[in-house]
Amino acid sequence: MALTKVALFLALNLGLISIVHGNPPMVPTPPLVPTPPIAPTPSNGGSCPINPLKITVCSNVLLLLKLRINVPETEQCCPLLSGLADLDAAVCVCTAIKANLLGLIDIDIPVDLTLLLNHCNKTYPSSFTCSP
Repeated sequence: MALTKVALFLALNLGLISIVHGNPPMVPTPPLVPTPPIAPTPSNGGSCPINPLKITVCSNVLLLLKLRINVPETEQCCPLLSGLADLDAAVCVCTAIKANLLGLIDIDIPVDLTLLLNHCNKTYPSSFTCSP
């Protein structure tokens, strides 16, 4: 009789242990974190009708201008901005700068933006602010 009780006790323990360890542990899923937008367009009334990624061609022009080296005639930045109004051109370049699409580290936004726009025969709009 004692042997039957021990066998029953061991069988129940073995059954309970297999049930408990047979289920995988419940791991909570990590919360979804929304990704921030690349760079919002400044709300000064202008808009950028071209893809800001295309503005990356302006980084070489801006670098040459800052180094006071003549910019070659084959540069592609000014033709890209030529069909835009001054405000729209400023918005496009500002958006590219704020998203760091130009890859420039040491940049003075108002000065460099004005320098680039002036080179492309655009005027920096007095009502426009490109804040970092």
